[in-house]
Amino acid sequence: MTVAFNANNDISQDFFKLNLPQIYPYKMSIIYEQSSPPPHDPSHPVSTTFLDALSVRFRSQFSNSLVVREQHGRDESAFTMPPPDAVVFAESTKDVVDAVKICALHGVPVIPFGVGSSLEGHLLAVQGGISLDVSRMNKVLAIHAEDLTVTVQPGVTRKALNEAIKHTGLFFPIDPGADASLGGMAATRASGTNAVRYGTMRENVLALEVVTASGELIRTGTRAKKSSAGYDLTRLMVGSEGTLGVMTEITLKIYPLPEAISAAMCSFPSIEAAVRATIQIIQMGIPIARVELIDANTVRMLNKYSKLNLCEGAMLLMEFHGSPAGVKEQAESVQEISNEFGGEAFEWATTPEDRTRLWTARHNAYFAAIQSRPGCRAISTDTCVPISRLADCLLDSIAEADASGIPYFLVGHVGDGNFHFGYLLDPESASERETAEGLNHKLVKRALSLEGTCSGEHGVGLHKMEFLIDETGEGAVSMMRTIKRALDPQNIMNPGKIFTN
Repeated sequence: MTVAFNANNDISQDFFKLNLPQIYPYKMSIIYEQSSPPPHDPSHPVSTTFLDALSVRFRSQFSNSLVVREQHGRDESAFTMPPPDAVVFAESTKDVVDAVKICALHGVPVIPFGVGSSLEGHLLAVQGGISLDVSRMNKVLAIHAEDLTVTVQPGVTRKALNEAIKHTGLFFPIDPGADASLGGMAATRASGTNAVRYGTMRENVLALEVVTASGELIRTGTRAKKSSAGYDLTRLMVGSEGTLGVMTEITLKIYPLPEAISAAMCSFPSIEAAVRATIQIIQMGIPIARVELIDANTVRMLNKYSKLNLCEGAMLLMEFHGSPAGVKEQAESVQEISNEFGGEAFEWATTPEDRTRLWTARHNAYFAAIQSRPGCRAISTDTCVPISRLADCLLDSIAEADASGIPYFLVGHVGDGNFHFGYLLDPESASERETAEGLNHKLVKRALSLEGTCSGEHGVGLHKMEFLIDETGEGAVSMMRTIKRALDPQNIMNPGKIFTN
């Protein structure tokens, strides 16, 4: 088939009929004949024909410069991979459709890119291809305050969304720490510090607009709060890590800002005491909004990085939402429980400035840890277990980490049984990497034995493919592969992630 573009960069119904040199006479002819292209071979560069097609269609929105490619060829993981072959900066749904169609015609991989904050190698071009940057698709498209919903483009970040809707008295509660794009958060089924009360992206995405591997635009879900109509394609796409399509619109639940918010921190004599207090808080049904664990190592790092003076021991950071009377009751109950487990130095942060300072310090834990060992990279863990088994999983894992000699930090959304070690290693040291990966394997094995999961919120990416098989079994992974092959027969959508081809 003959492929070309019309003069306004719009792939139309006449897409397969146009003669490109007539439209762009100053360009070389890049008309090409294509039928069922073979999968892209990452050991060979993409064709000049393919790059010229992107360049003609996207002009200044296209780049194959090394600097831009390298910026899009790394994330916050410890992996190092060659950069993508090119970068396309999408500014509209039509741009995404056109980019995917061009890639489909050439059998070239497409890797969606938001802000680059993923931790498991989701953005890496393991099979070459283009990075499709949607950060310029950053509009809040519709706010339906009366229905408690909002529709956004995928490049909108969580902070930008909350800034855009604050005048309505509503907010979006999912807070993974990084100012991640909402497209990336939906793709990885992110959660974060508020998940114990408000759930994860799985519970808060109502509908999607998605560009499939063939370049078809589909919609899943509606703004209605529930539906029994057909397969739940929205849930299929949420957490698919860009392997089934590219999200171009996302409809989300939003919530009334609480009438009163109060935050507190409390030090404990040990990690075990802090965890036992958390378990009792949750089992008592106290509707706490956030409860975060920080170990002594991390507190020391935060004190240095954020210039704080926190007590250097195990610590819980907590937040309460509701009416003034309700918040007061919740806080009193939590303080009483904490006292039973040796909690002390209970300090309150009731003003917005003090709360922001407290949670900013928590969100800076990763960067504080990285700075504590200049030049290091972090291998992050992401296990989640039933709340009743949290202490069993966490304490044995701490003992193993201490015995290893590898520096680490530890934070946890312990209200829902999710916690993260960050093993800080010299990227040039094979022995340190082996030790860190060994610790991670033991931790995941322990979590699975306790009926937990290898990933509470970061996703599988490159790092957890083996663990996914351990968790779900070959049969379930085989079913996932069947879905992937049915929806992406050329395997161009972020290939090499979640499971091997």
